[in-house]
Amino acid sequence: MKMKKQFDQQYSPEVNERTKKTLVWFIVFSITMMFAGFTSGYIVSMGDNFWVKVNMPNAFYLSTLVIILSSITLIIGIRTVKKDNLSQGKMWLAITLILGLGFTYLQFRGYQQLYNNGAVFSTWIIVDNGRYGDYFEIKKEGEFLSVENNQYVWKGEKLEGERLQNLQGFMLQFLNLENGSLKGINYGQDYVLFLKGEPLTLLNGSLVTTDGAELSLLDYERLQYLAINVRDNRADFFMRGEMGVDFQLYYKGKPLEYKNRKLFYNGQELSTALQNKLLRGNKDTSTAYLYVITFLHLLHVIAGVIMLFVFVKNTFSGRYNSSNTLALRAGGIFWHFLGALWIYLLLFLSFIH
Repeated sequence: MKMKKQFDQQYSPEVNERTKKTLVWFIVFSITMMFAGFTSGYIVSMGDNFWVKVNMPNAFYLSTLVIILSSITLIIGIRTVKKDNLSQGKMWLAITLILGLGFTYLQFRGYQQLYNNGAVFSTWIIVDNGRYGDYFEIKKEGEFLSVENNQYVWKGEKLEGERLQNLQGFMLQFLNLENGSLKGINYGQDYVLFLKGEPLTLLNGSLVTTDGAELSLLDYERLQYLAINVRDNRADFFMRGEMGVDFQLYYKGKPLEYKNRKLFYNGQELSTALQNKLLRGNKDTSTAYLYVITFLHLLHVIAGVIMLFVFVKNTFSGRYNSSNTLALRAGGIFWHFLGALWIYLLLFLSFIH
């Protein structure tokens, strides 16, 4: 603090202002180059890979409005301080801080929405183990469940709410086995399992086929994978929701079609080679990029919020006035830049991701 005071006294106000603003612009330039590198890497990584595009959470769009408002209130706050209207300045700067905190909160809400939709940092794209219908099917009250548009369906209606919870509760029984026994589970009243088209009966704590043969350990493992998928509301994709509505799968920048639980590329069913490529390279790196880019921006915003807190503290302690607003103006450049950067990132991710 003493060195800073000596620096301010040694050089003229014009030199001090030019030096501090140059430092801010250098920081802005460095951050810009970093995000330019990430967004360029994002586009290059799409290449000839499979790529998942997800809809941006509503919280991200709402946070955009909040950070724009915060820039406006910051401008008003700085102008009022420059006019020595300190009471108004305190109010506007405090509002800016609250909006900055609101932006941070909405960002975390956006991450929560992404996670709830199945867009986690590192995940697979398509379901391989325990895919419904490959080995096991489920019949409810005499009607088979099916999968349509990546949703579990019964009698032509998507299972959701209480009906989905009932199905999940039934399947969870196969994940909580004690001593390998199924004794005491609720089976056969509402739901019956079929293995390769053959109904299974619960007999002495084991599932058996019509000829009395018990399921193998491999079959039980497949059943448990299916139970995990039903628990997490996954059908054909790890992303939840409808393919083409809530998310879209791309290959070489072209959207894939999804019909009758099959993927099509350029109007043709996905070739065996591409299916194998999808299975081998089944990781969804696109969502990882989304998290990295947005979270890095959020870290800079948190630094900006700390800066706003210092501004509010100094304003209430009477440190700023019409002849001392350099710190406010330099910090304002940084905060406005963060807002502009977020708008660019949101547009980039909305149209590219």
